[in-house]
This record gives sequence, structure tokens and C-alpha cells, in this order.
Amino acid sequence: MQIFSLLPLLPLLWQATAQPLKSSTRQKCQQNPTHCPAGTIIVGNSTTADFPTLQSAITSLPDDTTPQIILLLAGIYVEQVNITRAGPITLLGQTKSPHDASKNEVTLTWAAANKDSTGQSVDNVFSSVLVVAPTLDASLTGSGTTGFAVPDDTPFGNSDFRVYNVDFRNTWAEYSDGPAHALSFSRANGGFYFCGFYSYQDTVYVGKLGNAYFYKSIIAGQTDFIYGFGTAWIQSSKLQLRSCGGGITAWKGTNTTFENKYGVYIVDSTVQAANASIAADIKGACALGRPWNSQHRSIFARCYEDGSIEPSGYIDWVVSGVARYVKGTTLMAEYRISGPGFNKTGRVEGGVTALLTKSAWKGYSEPVKVFQDQEGVFGDVEWIDWEVVGGE
Repeated sequence: MQIFSLLPLLPLLWQATAQPLKSSTRQKCQQNPTHCPAGTIIVGNSTTADFPTLQSAITSLPDDTTPQIILLLAGIYVEQVNITRAGPITLLGQTKSPHDASKNEVTLTWAAANKDSTGQSVDNVFSSVLVVAPTLDASLTGSGTTGFAVPDDTPFGNSDFRVYNVDFRNTWAEYSDGPAHALSFSRANGGFYFCGFYSYQDTVYVGKLGNAYFYKSIIAGQTDFIYGFGTAWIQSSKLQLRSCGGGITAWKGTNTTFENKYGVYIVDSTVQAANASIAADIKGACALGRPWNSQHRSIFARCYEDGSIEPSGYIDWVVSGVARYVKGTTLMAEYRISGPGFNKTGRVEGGVTALLTKSAWKGYSEPVKVFQDQEGVFGDVEWIDWEVVGGE
């Protein structure tokens, strides 16, 4: 009798002790739901699914630290998703090609910008397809060069958020028409593997104390489409230029009581026109980035840049006659760049792009050197799926 009485608890016991999914287990689950680990929640338009929407599945999760796995069946989900849970969550997109973001079969989509139904401006976060943050205050972008002051008692959010093979598309407009997030990620640790992020302006936002790692993903946009306050590492991915406006990156540095390396690091990736038809129109016209405030930090390292990049590389951001670039404070840099978009003479003459030496790059050359916990301690990287990054 005692043995049988424990059977209903087995899924909970598994959840409480589960380790991150092995790649082989994950891929079997993504290709066939019957091969998913016990306790996996299925989302989709199917009689075998547990929930019809991702948000309803998220809302059902217990408010504790048990790791949870959710599989989204192939299809298009028209919804905004908000995740405040602190316990680990793994989202899997059903796919026949788990190593190729261009062949993803699951899409979360929404059409919104930073405007309400009356046309009045609202915070950028309200445009997001996916929001991951512990509270509304923690997620707010705010305005100006300092953004929103997050209350001191705001908790840290999700400790280990993982997504595989899911596309996030904000379809507000087919051009830059104000902030329209595909992702808003603040005060949390999260990895996005073989995912796609599509919008035109402010596609990906990594907010304060946000640690986000992107691997073999696609990020597409036009204006400042990778921006924020936190730390983003974009590894072996594709940055697709859908047009030119502002810059690719626009970071707001944050004053802290400790040394920080908040910023965005694009490594071993490609930067090029989204398609051949637009390539001729944007040749030599797109900037790598511009400083949202003087503490902007972004580095393109070992990347390929096509002819879309303008000769100066980065540009300054001048507002009411005041330049935001400050020599010695702002870091807008490149290291070992290849491709027709790299113009050494243009970079030097532009005066704002730093060309890093090997020793200068060394201080930023690994995720362990830039990701920090909320107390400022470096090396906060255990939430990254190193099995995938190391090669499946």
C-alpha cells in the first residue's frame, strides 16, 4: 500500500530533482511528444495537449523552484506571454530540425508598439511578444538615458530560463515605427538556442540585471534592434538587417557600486542584409550601433560583416547638440572583423569605433568574464546550456 500511495507523487519528485535536459532527450521530445520526460506540459491545438496557449500553461505552474518543461506543438500562437516565475523553465519548440533556427516550426507572434489603443505612448515593455521579469517595475524600460529606477526591494526573477527552437515575431509594422519588442528580458538568467527574433525597432531588449545568452539564433531588425541595460552574449548567430536606422546596438550603461561589464557582445556571428533584394538599397548605410548614454558598451568580435555596414562602423548619438559618445567611457568596438563591411580607414576617421587588440579583447573574451550576479560577482554562467554550446 505504501508503494502505491507514492505513485501520484513521482512526477513531482522528478521535477524537484531534475537536472537540465540532455540534448538527446530534448531532441527526442521536440520530434515526438511521446518521448518527452515525465511531467512535460504539452501546449497546442491538439486533443493530446494540456493547454491551448503558452500563457495558460505558464499560469498553471507552481510558484516554487521546481524545474518545469513545456513543449509547444508546431504552429503559430498569437499571444503575449508574461513570465514572472523564479523557478527554472524550459520551453521547447517542436521541430524536425533542432539545429537550424531558419526551420523552426513554432512561432509566438503579436502586433504592438509603444502606443495604447488611443495612440498615447506607453512603456516599451507593453509591446513585447515575450516578457520575462519578476515584476512590472523590473520590466519597464523607462525614458531618457537612465531609464526607470527599479525599486530596491525588487526580487531577482527566473534563475534558469531556456528556450529552444521558438520564433518570436512582433508584426506591428513592416518598417520602423516605434519600439516593438519581440523579447523583453530583465532581472533574470536566460538562454535562447536556435531561436528567431523578428521586428523592426527594438527587437530584443535586455533590461537591468538581465543576463541573456543567444546561440545559433536569428535576430532581425532595422533600428536599435538589440538594446538594453543588462548583459547579452550573442554567439554564432545571424543578425539580419531589414533596413537601416539608428544602429544595430544601443546600450544604456548603468552606474553601480561595483565594476560591471554590462553590454552586448556579438561573437563569431554574421551581420548582413536580410535578403538580396534589400542589400543594394542599404549598401554602406547601416551603423553597428550608437550610444544610448555615454556608458554604452558593445563589441563585435570575429564576425563577418557584409557591405551594408557604413565605413565608420559605429556612429555617435547627438541629441539637442549634445554628443552621447564620451572618449574613454563609451566602448563601441570591434575585434578581428572580416567581410566587405569592415573599413579600417573609415573606422579610424569616424573617431568612435575602437579596434581592439588581442589583449584588450581578452578582458571580455568569454561569457564567464562578463556575466555577473546581482551583487556584481563575475562568473554567473551555470544557467547556460554548455552541452549545446560545446557541440551536440
